[in-house]
Amino acid sequence: MSLRSVSGPFAPIAAAVVIAVALGACTSSTSLVSSRTQGYEISESAQAQIRPGQSQKLVSLVLGSPQSTNTFGDQSAWYYVETKIRQTAFGMSMIDSRTVLAVYFDKNKKVVDKAVYTLQDGKTIAMETRRTPSFGEDRTFIDQILQSF
Repeated sequence: MSLRSVSGPFAPIAAAVVIAVALGACTSSTSLVSSRTQGYEISESAQAQIRPGQSQKLVSLVLGSPQSTNTFGDQSAWYYVETKIRQTAFGMSMIDSRTVLAVYFDKNKKVVDKAVYTLQDGKTIAMETRRTPSFGEDRTFIDQILQSF
């Protein structure tokens, strides 16, 4: 059995493919922890462009559509949320930072103020896990049959 070697005009291409495959195996995609940004990436330059007196239309041109809005009486607010997350290969997620840019508008849809909130500004609340039972939802098929007798 003889070994053949690649020669001729395809030798450099074959060598380049072998090197690319070998280097591709060494990427960081096999790391156990990956970082990513969820939501809007808030840049300092975009924040600096938002000033009192500007219209909602100009704010949407600079920042894009808000992720959340709030209207209370004559005033409204737009919220842009950026969350930086580390996730392990096993599916466990950890929040590194969260930044919320809030832009407040008056009744004429002009910017009144803006504020930046971080994780330290938030408060942890306890979620209620109890459920209110509804008719027929929690009974099994056999329970329903026995109930009808």
